[in-house]
Amino acid sequence: MADVNTASAAFLATIPSPDQGVWHIGPVPIRAYALCIIAGIIVAIWLGERRWVNRGGTKGTVIDVAVFAVPFGLVGGRLYHVITDNQLYFGEGKNPLNALKIWDGGLGIWGAIALGAVGALIACRRRGIPLPAMADALAPGIVIAQAIGRLGNYFNQELYGAHTDLPWGLEIYQRYNPTNPDDFLNGVALGHVPLPDSPVHPTFLYELIWNLGVALLIIWADKKFRLGHGRVFALYVAGYTAGRFWIEMMRTDTANHILGLRVNVWTSILLFVAAIVYFVLAAKRGPREAPETLWSKDVPREDDASPAEPSTEETHADVAAAPDTVRDSAADKATEDPKPDPEK
Repeated sequence: MADVNTASAAFLATIPSPDQGVWHIGPVPIRAYALCIIAGIIVAIWLGERRWVNRGGTKGTVIDVAVFAVPFGLVGGRLYHVITDNQLYFGEGKNPLNALKIWDGGLGIWGAIALGAVGALIACRRRGIPLPAMADALAPGIVIAQAIGRLGNYFNQELYGAHTDLPWGLEIYQRYNPTNPDDFLNGVALGHVPLPDSPVHPTFLYELIWNLGVALLIIWADKKFRLGHGRVFALYVAGYTAGRFWIEMMRTDTANHILGLRVNVWTSILLFVAAIVYFVLAAKRGPREAPETLWSKDVPREDDASPAEPSTEETHADVAAAPDTVRDSAADKATEDPKPDPEK
């Protein structure tokens, strides 16, 4: 009896996993991972729009940029994942078509940022606005979107670490899919049967908390120091990669290695150094961009409109309302002797 109570207490001290990450409405699957990605995108656009307008930019510009950046970013994120984890999709016994199943999870943030930046650049050039300023406005929203996206990993029971006895350890369960026994992702946990390593370090939760901290840091730094020319975005990259470095070292999911380190660890190191260098060099470009440089070229500014010519009635009304000295001066000119007629 004592052993049962001890086991129950240990179980209650851990974080349970969801029973499933996919629900069906008829033949339509509703995936928690996809919903988290969509929610993150919405938050990033909303916050980015507010920050852009507060800096003096045209309202609605962030949505226009997102039309290009989001699809580019999704494709780039998937490409990065497939390239760096190609063993999951190619080779003996693998189905390459699974590389297209983005709904099953697997987006590399750096591929999403790289190709998303290409889409954003296209949109910014069409609008005649500087990409670094747009990146600064979007940076906090991007890292918050990443935090929201990590909740999708929680529903998918993925990206966790090794076994732990800490009270915030994550319980991961065996999921069953009667139509495809090997497809655990789309299965359901019946009876909450824990996997052998359970409970484990919830590394996705560590990253979620770290990302929210980075968002607060760069918003504070931007307000205090009025950063510009891409320095907010550089600070985001440096802050995120600093956390991703140690969190990546804790993960136990399959990954390719270079010189004994996971690929994403090397990526974090290189991008951290590059972000710090850019942050320092960009400071030489001077103060934050002037608000007038952020206004879309195809949207006229209110202060650019030419004043309308006053009508005759308005002119007479102005004279009538003018001070007495002005009216007296006009009357004097009217009563002055006319010029002599040369024929007289």
